[in-house]
Amino acid sequence: MGLDLVEISPTANPPVCRVTDYKKFLYEKKKKQKELKAKSAKIVVKEIRFGPNTDDHDFNFKLKHAIKFLQDGAKVKADVFFKGRTILYKEQGEILLLRFATELEEYGKVEQLPRLEGKRMIMIIAPKKVK
Repeated sequence: MGLDLVEISPTANPPVCRVTDYKKFLYEKKKKQKELKAKSAKIVVKEIRFGPNTDDHDFNFKLKHAIKFLQDGAKVKADVFFKGRTILYKEQGEILLLRFATELEEYGKVEQLPRLEGKRMIMIIAPKKVK
């Protein structure tokens, strides 16, 4: 008849098999996987960069951008980049990032607290779920 014996569930006891067209079975399986992939949410990460001595105006300007990114559903990766000897101001960088997190409290939650990685201090903020 031109049909194949296809093992559907090999872990079951006893294993489940079906008599069907194998090419059609593979096509339908691939189609289902493609459909699941299309429905899954894609995570976008936007990056906002500060210096350890960022002024209030620049801070507020970047804060507005972060609010917009969080409302659009993207994660925000805020980092303070220390150039040269500015690495001495690690505390200032951490204070800046924590202030940034408190300003964004109603729009998102902190996913990763400020952490120093080389010359960068990084913090990640995820958007709050919309009900």
